[in-house]
Parts: sequence; structure tokens; C-alpha cells
Amino acid sequence: MFILDMLGGLALFLYGMNLLGNGLEKASGGRLEQLLEKLSGSTWKAVLLGAFVTAAVQSSSATTVIVVGLVSANVIRLRQAIGVIMGANIGTTITAHILRLSAISSDSLLMTMLKPKTWTPIMLVIGVLMVMGKKKKHKELGGILLGFGVLFVGMFNMSAAVAPLGDNPAFMQLFELFSNPIAGVIVGAVVTAIVQSSSASVGILQALASTGAITSAAAFPIIMGQNIGTCITPILASIGAKTNAKRSAFVHLSFNIIGTLFFLIATYVYQYTVGFSFWNSPIDAGGIADFHTVFNITVTALLLPFTGLLEKLAIACVRDKKTGQDDSYSILAQLDPRFLVSPGLALEHTRKTIIEMGHLAQKNYYRAICLIPEYDEKRVAKINDTEDVIDAVDSGVNNYLLELSGRELSDAESQQVTRLLQICNEIERLGDYATNIVECAQSLHDRGGKFSPEAMEEIDVMGTAVTEIMARSLEALENDDADAARAVEPLEEVIDSLEEALKARHMERMKLGLCSGDIGYLFMDCLSHFERMSDHCSNIAIEVICQYGSGVTDKHEYTKKLHSEPTKEYSGMYAEYQEKYYSRLRKIGS
Repeated sequence: MFILDMLGGLALFLYGMNLLGNGLEKASGGRLEQLLEKLSGSTWKAVLLGAFVTAAVQSSSATTVIVVGLVSANVIRLRQAIGVIMGANIGTTITAHILRLSAISSDSLLMTMLKPKTWTPIMLVIGVLMVMGKKKKHKELGGILLGFGVLFVGMFNMSAAVAPLGDNPAFMQLFELFSNPIAGVIVGAVVTAIVQSSSASVGILQALASTGAITSAAAFPIIMGQNIGTCITPILASIGAKTNAKRSAFVHLSFNIIGTLFFLIATYVYQYTVGFSFWNSPIDAGGIADFHTVFNITVTALLLPFTGLLEKLAIACVRDKKTGQDDSYSILAQLDPRFLVSPGLALEHTRKTIIEMGHLAQKNYYRAICLIPEYDEKRVAKINDTEDVIDAVDSGVNNYLLELSGRELSDAESQQVTRLLQICNEIERLGDYATNIVECAQSLHDRGGKFSPEAMEEIDVMGTAVTEIMARSLEALENDDADAARAVEPLEEVIDSLEEALKARHMERMKLGLCSGDIGYLFMDCLSHFERMSDHCSNIAIEVICQYGSGVTDKHEYTKKLHSEPTKEYSGMYAEYQEKYYSRLRKIGS
């Protein structure tokens, strides 16, 4: 019967850890993981940051999986990842110190108040009430409190379930077997690999220690083995990833194996020469937490100077494989599935991917407008190849955001998913219109025709205006700058009026016989493509304003009001753009 009680307690314990980790993740909004992207070249700083992030999210597995993803996406280098992995091993020990509170046994009023059994029910009640509330921040804090509460309830249940085993001779003999260092390490590694959490396996050991049947001789090798078993999560996460991601998982494994071997040898050499006075004495939850921390800090301090050697070992053992992956694969590498555990981080990498996609569309536009005066088949081939990459990235982003939207997101994150999908669609359309301009240039070339010098000057005016609006909209997107985005809409309105003016001028030329009909319609098509591109740039800017501007929620209402009741700032920018481009227009043909 105790096995069912033990498993029930373990289930609550693991669920509590999951609630706690998810609550902390939501509260951070992915900001903790994003810190990992901003590492300096200092390995010490990487260690400290890895420890801080892991202690905050209560999971070394989550940290190392994120690191594998960052390395795979070429965001951080392998050397930086080694420091974070070392720090994660230290940060994960905080859970054991929190759980040691359950072993407080003093009868003083102050210590009684500090006992988890005293405040856990209160924490659970408050947590439930906050989760049932309407405010998002209250729900997030309630999730954290519930996580802590359920974690300790699981711990209490496990301790209660195994309490009768303290007088069981068979149970005592079982843990005598684990005093064998090899057996202890294997058991610790296997149990941790099964539950995929060193914090959870250490918690189980702390619960078993409450029986008084576990000695330091049995606990030490098990704890060392637990550090090896926790490597299973990043190893699984690295399957199918790029070479450097596999190397970061290998570093985690090799670091823990080397550290365990060193500490194991040093511990047993000391025991058999000098001897620990507490070696065969029962160990409690606090002693387990202390040894877990000492082990990880010592191993990190010893191996930190050899990060270069660990990196070389990983490179030697995990070899590069030549692949024929294209540019789209390189860009989409930022959309690593491992980031989906942290929606804030996944959204930030999606935004960066979309920005790269925007620059590709911008590059294709530059190439396309150069084809009008001088057609070049090689340039057309480059444009077509880039357009294929844009389409592949568009598909990848859409699939990634669709997968992300199926997870538990906050309202703000859901809104950002919608906006990123819209921006991605706008950029894909920019790429399409660039290829439409290519088709106009190709038709012009196939017919052996050319636009008149006056028409080419007009194309240059319109093309320059579109060049500016595209640069401004992408810059606003890249910098999350709502103020810069507000400078886009007045330019779009000027481009609209430019299109009408240029079409009217061209119709006059056609009436006078200065331009043939088939060539003239190609000119009109070019103007239409330019104008449509400016529309999409405007849409991108408005999405940025809705995301980062204040007081803007309805984009359609926003643009409608701008045109019907323009602000002083808007009117000033419109007049400035109008003078800039119409002054050039007035000089044509004069």
C-alpha cells in the first residue's frame, strides 16, 4: 500500500514543480531566458547567469534545453553555453534547500511558523483564490503559490508513505547495498533520467531520508549519480538539432561525468585514509541539500578553468556533418522548437526571423527596380531564389506560430502571435510585388521596348518614395519604435497621390502618341505595384504602433481618424514628404 501512497505523493510533487516552474516562467514573460542571449564573453558571468536563471525557474533541465536551442540557433557560442550549463547545476540545488524546511522540528513559536506544514495550507488557499480571480498578475502569482503548496504536500505524502519503512530490515539492507559507490551512482542516474529532474530525484531522496535509514555513505553516490541522470533531458532535446547543439548536450554530460568521477575518487580516498565521522550516520534532508550544493559548486570551480578543453573534447567527439541546407534553413534555425517552452522567447525569435525575412524582401525590391532600366537574367535568377527563401520562411513562421498558439499563452502573447502572423503576411506580399515588378521589366525587355526618359524619371521618383517607406517600416519593426512607425502613414498617403498624378501624366503622353499602348500599360502596372507595396509597409507600421504605441487598439479606426482628423504632427510630416517628392516631379520635363 505504501507504494501507491509514495507514487501519489511523487505525482503531487512533480505536479507542484511543474506548476511552480510554469508560474515563474509566466511571471518572467520569457525575460529570464532572454538574458541568456545577452551573455558577455566572460565564462564567470555565464556561470552566475545560468545559476540565477535556473534558481528562478526552478529547473536546470529547462535552462539546459533553452541553451541547446540558443546554440542551435547560433545565438550564443558553445563556450558561453558551457558556463551557463555549469551555473545551471548550481542553481538547481536551491530546490533541495527549500525542501529542507520540511524537516524543521523545533517547538518554538517562530520555528513553528516557519514550518511548511504551518504555512502550506494557507499558501494553497491564497493560491486558489488568486487563480480564480480575474487579474492576470494575480493568476500568475496564484500559480506560483499553488506550485509551492502542492510541492510540499507531495513531499509530506512521500515522507508519510515511507515513514514505516524506517523499522523494516529489508529496507535498511537495500540502502546498505547503495553504499557501494557504483550501485549508488547508477541508481541515482537511472531514477533521475526517469523523472527527468534532478530536483525531483533529490526531493525523493530527502523524503526517504526522513525514515532515518539512509546514511551519508549511501546518499553521496546517489546524489552524484543524479547529476548524471539529469543530462537525459538536453540529450533528448539535441536529437535532430545542429552539431553545436549536440555538442552543448555532450558538454553537459561530460562535465557531470568527469565531475562525478573526480568527486567520487576524492571522497572515497579521503574516507579510506582519514575517514568521515558521519559516514555511517543517518543523513537528513538538510545534509542532502548541503552535499548537493557543495558537490556542484566544487565541481564547477574545479572544471571552470578547463572550459576550453571541454569545448575541444565536444568538438572532437561530435563531428561536423556537411549538409546542403539553403538560406531559408539558416534563417528558420532561430525558430527552434525548444523555445516553445518559453513563449516570450519563442515570440522574440519569431520577430527576429520576420525581420530577416523583411530584409530579404527589401533586397529583392532593390534588385527589381534596377531591372527596369537595364534587364539582367542573372539578377532575375537571384531574385527568384530569394523569393523562394521568403516563401519558405513565411511557411515556417506560420507553422511555428500555429504550434505556439496551441500552448497556454497570456492575452498579450496571444495578441502578439496575431500581429506577427499579420506582419509576416505583409512582408510576404512585399516579396510578391517585387517579383511583379520583375515581370513588368521582363515584358518590357521581351518586347524590345523602353520607357521614355521622362517616364523613367517618374519611375525613379516613385521608386525612391517606396524605398524610403520600406526602410522606415522595417526600421520601426526592428527597433520596436512606435514613434518611427508614425512617420510611415503620411508617406503612404503621399505615395497614393503620386500614383494618381503619375498615371494622369502618363495618360496625357499616351494621348499625344508619345508612348505606345502596350508599353504604357506596363508603366501603369509598375506604378500600381509600387503603390501596393507602400500599402503593405503602412500595414506593418500600424501593427508596430498597435503593439508598442499607447492608446491604439483598433488599427482601422486609427487610420480612418488620421485621414479624417489629421494631427498637427501628421500634417507636418505629410507636407514635408509632399514637398520632397513633388518638387522632384515638377522638375521633370520642365
